[in-house]
Amino acid sequence: MTKLALEDHGNVAIVRLANGVTNAISPEVVAELPLALQEARGRFRGMVLAGGNKFFSIGLDLPTLLKLNRKDMAAFWAMFEDAVLALYTLPIPTAAAIAGHAPAAGTILALACDFRLIASGKKLMGLNEIKIGLPVPFLADLMLRQAVGDRTATEIEYAGELLAPEKARALALVDGLFPEEDVEVKAIAKISEMVERPPFGFPLTKQHRTRDIRTRFLAGRESINQAFMDCWFSAPVQNILGEASKKF
Repeated sequence: MTKLALEDHGNVAIVRLANGVTNAISPEVVAELPLALQEARGRFRGMVLAGGNKFFSIGLDLPTLLKLNRKDMAAFWAMFEDAVLALYTLPIPTAAAIAGHAPAAGTILALACDFRLIASGKKLMGLNEIKIGLPVPFLADLMLRQAVGDRTATEIEYAGELLAPEKARALALVDGLFPEEDVEVKAIAKISEMVERPPFGFPLTKQHRTRDIRTRFLAGRESINQAFMDCWFSAPVQNILGEASKKF
């Protein structure tokens, strides 16, 4: 793997995004993530997803993705959703250690984990898709509503704001708030505590939590993704995305 790294912490693995400073979610990252998850599942009893101190992940790699035609972008998007679903349903305990910014798809990766811990300070996360003309992706919407409740999820999605750590904690988008240097340590400790328990009941318990969302997502995926691609390739949204890509 070149865009992800797997680090051994006893019974817990850190799967670290390692795609430069921004950790943009590129086709290479999406291709490697399921492999890293399988390795973590096979060798460890729990997993922490981490990034860098400046960016957990800036989100989708817009400069790369804007070069794709509709067919190739649709293929990428399906791969990304498959990777997120694999993380969401991974039958071992998982936590996101968010030491840097995590807008948009960065937040989606964090939502796919069982727990989310964020660093205090000037860190931002949230689903800001509506501000660039895109819908919040269907799987992200389902995971967010499960995490924070229906009314709060609606407010987060409709506002499209990036949230400071304290606000994210108040809305239950994250489970803990710690100094930057402690976030990964606390995430490892959280998962280590869980894996000390007998392992036999956890996979089925997690399946209870994730089954309905997995079923709903797969049932509605095809038509919703067609509509998502229509938005992505509309001229006004392409212009907005093009401007956003200049920040990378």
